[in-house]
Amino acid sequence: MSNNGSARKRQLPPTKSQQPTPSKVQALGEEEFFDEDVFLDETLIPENDESLILRDIEERQALASCLSQWARPPLSPAYVSQTQSIIFQQLDIDYVIGDSHRELLPNSFGPAAIIRIFGVTREGHSVCCNAHGFEPYFYISCLPGMGPDDISRLHKILEVRMRESNKNSKVPQFVRRIEMVQKRSIMYYQQQKSQPFLKIVVALPTMVASCRGILDRGIQIDGFGMKSFVTYESNVLFALRFMIDCNIVGGNWIEVPVGKYRKTTKLLSYCQLEFDCLYSELVSHCLEGEFSKMAPFRILSFDIECAGRKGHFPEPTHDPVIQVANIVTLQGENQPFIRNVMTLNSCSPIVGVDVMSFDTEREVLLAWRDLIREVDPDIIIGYNICKFDLPYLIERAQTLGIAEFPMLGRIRNSRVRVKDATFSSRQYGTRESKEVTVEGRVQFDLLQAMLRDYKLSSYSLNSVSAHFLSEQKEDVHHSIISDLQNGNSETRRRLAVYCLKDAYLPQRLLDKLMYIFNYVEMARVTGVPISFLLSRGQSIKVLSQLLRKAKQKDLVIPNVKQAGSEQGTYEGATVLEPRAGFYEKPIATLDFASLYPSIMMAYNLCYSSLVTPEDVRRLNLPPECVNKTPSGEIFVKSSLQKGILPEILEELLTARKRAKADLKEAKDPLEKAVLDGRQLALKISANSVYGFTGATVGQLPCLEISSSVTSYGRQMIEHTKKLVEDKFTILGGYEHNAEVIYGDTDSVMVQFGVPSVEEVMKLGREAAEYISGTFIKPIKLEFEKVYYPYLLISKKRYAGLFWTNPEKFDKMDTKGIETVRRDNCLLVKNLVNECLHKLLIDRDIPGAVQYVKNTISDLLMNRMDLSLLVITKGLTKTGDDYEVKAAHVELAERMRKRDAATAPNVGDRVPYVIIKAAKGAKAYEKSEDPIYVLENNIPIDPQYYLENQISKPLLRIFEPILKNASKELLHGSHTRSISISTPSNSGIMKFAKKQLSCIGCKALISKGTLCSHCKGREADLYCKTVSQVAAVEELFQNLWVQCQECQGSLHQDVLCTSRDCPIFYRRKKAQKDMAEAQKQLDRWDF
Repeated sequence: MSNNGSARKRQLPPTKSQQPTPSKVQALGEEEFFDEDVFLDETLIPENDESLILRDIEERQALASCLSQWARPPLSPAYVSQTQSIIFQQLDIDYVIGDSHRELLPNSFGPAAIIRIFGVTREGHSVCCNAHGFEPYFYISCLPGMGPDDISRLHKILEVRMRESNKNSKVPQFVRRIEMVQKRSIMYYQQQKSQPFLKIVVALPTMVASCRGILDRGIQIDGFGMKSFVTYESNVLFALRFMIDCNIVGGNWIEVPVGKYRKTTKLLSYCQLEFDCLYSELVSHCLEGEFSKMAPFRILSFDIECAGRKGHFPEPTHDPVIQVANIVTLQGENQPFIRNVMTLNSCSPIVGVDVMSFDTEREVLLAWRDLIREVDPDIIIGYNICKFDLPYLIERAQTLGIAEFPMLGRIRNSRVRVKDATFSSRQYGTRESKEVTVEGRVQFDLLQAMLRDYKLSSYSLNSVSAHFLSEQKEDVHHSIISDLQNGNSETRRRLAVYCLKDAYLPQRLLDKLMYIFNYVEMARVTGVPISFLLSRGQSIKVLSQLLRKAKQKDLVIPNVKQAGSEQGTYEGATVLEPRAGFYEKPIATLDFASLYPSIMMAYNLCYSSLVTPEDVRRLNLPPECVNKTPSGEIFVKSSLQKGILPEILEELLTARKRAKADLKEAKDPLEKAVLDGRQLALKISANSVYGFTGATVGQLPCLEISSSVTSYGRQMIEHTKKLVEDKFTILGGYEHNAEVIYGDTDSVMVQFGVPSVEEVMKLGREAAEYISGTFIKPIKLEFEKVYYPYLLISKKRYAGLFWTNPEKFDKMDTKGIETVRRDNCLLVKNLVNECLHKLLIDRDIPGAVQYVKNTISDLLMNRMDLSLLVITKGLTKTGDDYEVKAAHVELAERMRKRDAATAPNVGDRVPYVIIKAAKGAKAYEKSEDPIYVLENNIPIDPQYYLENQISKPLLRIFEPILKNASKELLHGSHTRSISISTPSNSGIMKFAKKQLSCIGCKALISKGTLCSHCKGREADLYCKTVSQVAAVEELFQNLWVQCQECQGSLHQDVLCTSRDCPIFYRRKKAQKDMAEAQKQLDRWDF
């Protein structure tokens, strides 16, 4: 952008004398922070009448001074003089290729991998530890009869082959050494304790894959012929390999003793403490006492605004970045210590916020880069920052030719790297994203976290904030942003407030959902870097635990080739056929505690305990030493050899019990947060082990284990059903014969026949204790809850009141019922929820039926609020890229033809309703923009909503209750009256000429207000018209005030376009109704 020089003055935060006192700023609560009346403090507007030259000098000094006040605390003399051990919580680990450290490794030569550990001390100092001397390696089986000379020949052959494959490399020696070690493969039970393996140590991590390929293809060895080798642990990431060997887990505390580190002579990072040491000198502390706490991480939450062109979503090659808002918080603190916004052009002051205004976009971007360097955040968060904000900033700076901008990491002269990425896992599916690398800083995108961890009806920041924080935010459409930017300092100030809130909400979500605590504890439990949890699936976490336990046992893990689905499948968990119905007597639920982990522990199911039938005979294993699973697999019992997986599971579940016990005793809120995150991480980790063995495209699939687990699970569910129905009978002395009405994976639902919740709880506990006694420990059946009443619809679909206390129910619990699906309109969710409320809580079946009839009648009679009928779907690609025509895609194309400036773009969510059209028209031909429908009074298609939206969910609920649900609910007098509104500007109505009609009787008149017959009622009809205007004005004003309160301003127009908001369409409808009513009032010509 051009710089107008003296035409504008650059605005920086007020000087110390002008700024509000720190106590005043810190005292501002969240509501005050976004309260317009607080923002309009004219006394804070700075004045500056000095000359341009002096002003520019002062501005540069003010910017530097402003940024420096947010720097980290200075180092203590003990750190500077290196007379103090360095203890820090590590946050991220990677490696770089550099020259060997001659002082630490005098005998080393050539390039080597240097481990970089980034973290923070207790005092808040940033750390970059360069650990030297750790070498990449992997294993192969030693051929029988191999001696030292044979190993030497193998070494030479590999060196030659590696050099042929890496002709341009300057590495003096590719294969550093080959050592014979005693190990044992984790696969299959073996009687001998160990056997010889060869540990192959290479120069650089990237050479592991190259060497593995050579060995896999086969090499000619004198005396042995052509041999190919299975490699072991050759697919372990180098940083993870280092952590495992040094007993370091994600997010733990590391100590480097005094005298064991050297201050880096040539600083390569911006960290306060940068030093070199041998990796063997690192001390990894156990997660106890002080070392279970969190360091004061600096967390930056930011958001950008871009001025897009009319009709286009912002593109970094064309559209400028006009604002960047920043919120910086210390981990463990409630309030941010930095709130600022950087704006292009002037911006009116905002109380409690440092407003920094600049003349050019280049200055804005460089100021933000300087802020990153000075504040030095450990964690960068935001909403969709990895897919939009960060890539946009990098590409925009490239477009402007700002070569120094991408230096946002902690490494000097290192640029942020952005590349397209695809995240894929069995649990989360496949998603396209971008991989952003900011060295030394963790990027935590709240949108990606929400997509991974929660199933929500909408993932917009507005909708997510409403769900978790119970608050809305003003949503300014990207097409309006340019108008606000091109206005004046007040309009830009309004945009800044909007931008600030978009930066603040991710921080509040991070705190509310305890994300830092939960992710750090998950990293600690599973042993992986925190960044792995954000970018990888479940399997890496289990592999890390498996590698750690294998190392303790001198076991090695083979590198298994990905076989896809060719290995076959196995039968899943049992679901007992449900006896659908509406149960008005309490239903007890019996749950297996950690069923799959318990099965694996009870029956010693593991890679290392698996035996083939041939091995049973060859090893002469007696029957009492093995378990044959229901699926036909054979595993040795723990008395002969305990498996690795059962040991891992036992440790995880024991640690969880301990964490839960400590949680009950804890008093400090931060300690409670850590312990709760830990017990949750331990639970998830234990449950992930079974899935790891069943992932056929995973790191170490073993269908013998996974099929055995599910076969035992099926057996136990059926066994439980039989025991319950055999024991709890009238003949056995009980009041009724018990009946298992449903069983699902790890639980069974039992009807004991008694009407009392308290009595059913007593029988449930008795049944759980009795049945648990028939299983091998630690398998345990627990009584957990009672459902009363209980609506069982079909497999994995049910609803009921959830009781854990006989005095009062806890909540209404539903599973598999359409209440959150995004392809359903809000009417479905509201209708289903209200019906369930009437059926389960009110116990009013006739009332529920009548409510359905009234709702259907309102739908057919056009009395339904349009917002309840809106369906929203994401526009993920252009219309030509879709193979079939979709309603939202076709609508987007039609809207683009009407007005390209306001039409949805790729990445937007498209709201639509289905309107009345010619008979036989497809749904994609009947989709229409809800605003267009309101403005032109276009009739919706009630029959579509009745048949395609609400009928199936309703019938699922009522068929177990009513004999002929379809006839009673969907047919009858309530469906015979239909009202269709007359369109005002579509179809033939475009050519119709409106005539005046009498306000009283609607008879046609040539002029005036009333016909001759209604003249005598003039006063009455006028008062009626005034009353109608007053009513719609009151409704509109109430809705308008709600929107103003949400945007934090009672003095400005409402610009919000959040279609997720429940009152958005009501406000638009009320606005239109008010205009129509005013027209009628204006006809009175008194």
